[in-house]
Amino acid sequence: MGKTTGFMEYMREEEVKRHPLSRLDDWNEYTSPFSEETLARQGARCMDCGTPFCHMGMEINGLTSGCPIHNLIPEWNDLVYRGRWKEALDRLLKTNNFPEFTGRVCPAPCEGSCTVAISDPAVAIKSIERAIIDKGFAEGWIQPRIPEKRTGKKVAIVGSGPAGLACADQLNQAGHSVTVYERADRIGGLLMYGIPNMKLEKEIVERRVRLLEAEGITFITNTEVGKDITAEELQSQYDAVVLCTGAQKQRDLVIEGRELSGVHFAMDYLTVSTKKMLGSTVDEEKWIDTKGKHVIVIGGGDTGADCVATALRQQCKSVVQFGKHPALPQKRTEDNPWPLFPLVFTLDYAYEEAKAKFGTDPRQYCIQTKKIVGDEHGNVKELHTIQMEKTVDANGNVVFNEIPGTEKVWPCDLVFIAIGFEGPEQPVLKQFGVETVNKKVNAPYGTYTTNVEGVFAAGDARRGQSLIVWAIHEGREAAREVDRFLMGVTHLP
Repeated sequence: MGKTTGFMEYMREEEVKRHPLSRLDDWNEYTSPFSEETLARQGARCMDCGTPFCHMGMEINGLTSGCPIHNLIPEWNDLVYRGRWKEALDRLLKTNNFPEFTGRVCPAPCEGSCTVAISDPAVAIKSIERAIIDKGFAEGWIQPRIPEKRTGKKVAIVGSGPAGLACADQLNQAGHSVTVYERADRIGGLLMYGIPNMKLEKEIVERRVRLLEAEGITFITNTEVGKDITAEELQSQYDAVVLCTGAQKQRDLVIEGRELSGVHFAMDYLTVSTKKMLGSTVDEEKWIDTKGKHVIVIGGGDTGADCVATALRQQCKSVVQFGKHPALPQKRTEDNPWPLFPLVFTLDYAYEEAKAKFGTDPRQYCIQTKKIVGDEHGNVKELHTIQMEKTVDANGNVVFNEIPGTEKVWPCDLVFIAIGFEGPEQPVLKQFGVETVNKKVNAPYGTYTTNVEGVFAAGDARRGQSLIVWAIHEGREAAREVDRFLMGVTHLP
């Protein structure tokens, strides 16, 4: 695939990023796409692997290796190298319903398992993927695909995140009449309100939604299943229901001072910030503004990083992000070999921006918040922390111990809790009567069937907090099983 000697002749190139300080003045995407000449060189780096690990899509030691939707990566890399863009788009769309999303916000486990990455930087797979779909839209190659025949079967999908949208897309193409219910005011789930505009511009999401509508899918917003419409009503009106509600129950911090004014869940902050950016009406009571304030984010993951970037654009006075674990190493360690996802140090877009503005990386490692202290009016005033030491005991268990004498007090006006998600919200699941395991819907992988006849589940509601590519993968697979349930046979992949 690509050029036979391309991986030896060309180095990996990264997408051009706007200067960190200049991009703080707007909410636009922070990267600029490659030129076609550069993309051809990057496609040329793809090797003619005997086994292309990049699209194996497996979990090894709890980490995703390769592409879960099994993108035909070497094939479209080769086609881009040869300038055959339309064919590259056709190959890409065989496995991926929404490359414009994954090409922007997927962490690219495909690159971690790229064969070139054994000894050199990986092929720029994610950038090429984004370029293919963007060119498809720009050239007018992406047009509504109207199903030739309808089956007369009706399916309701609860939740409009990547799993729900992928499931809806597949079922609609199979000829079923699909209605997607979303409790928010806009379609997209976390694609719309959980990922900031500078990583995924909302027009990109809305463009896809308009296309799906043109293809025959019905979207109903501002409607919470279990409240505005009951589970019983859905089951009586539709031949099948698919629960794609995501894992939106945020994990809380049990700590002294949690009740103080100024302590918020990270996702609440990101949601209201995006709504404000889009010009939606936001209740003053829910609006969170970091301008001129000291901000601390508790939680070291991507959601926390997005809070950092959002606070910077709102002109916060300072921002710090607390992480539980030590800094990642500069290179793979012996227990993190190829083709596992590489657990190595990177400087995410948010940290680049914070470093450019304040002179230092905002991340603090191996730190534990002991308590949050407020002023006489009940507002956050400061955080008290202590450094931790991470060790492994004789039984192989990870242990965190406090380091005496490392106590510190941090001035603070706003705290954002970004320590993950517990799973799906339970009320809607209880109304349907579906069984749960560890707070997640009990729907076996591969069948996606619940204990309730005609009710299926896919995505984070079933598997817990995960990657966008796993959500798309499960949405596609669940659609296949729903089609089989409705028709007796299925031709969906």
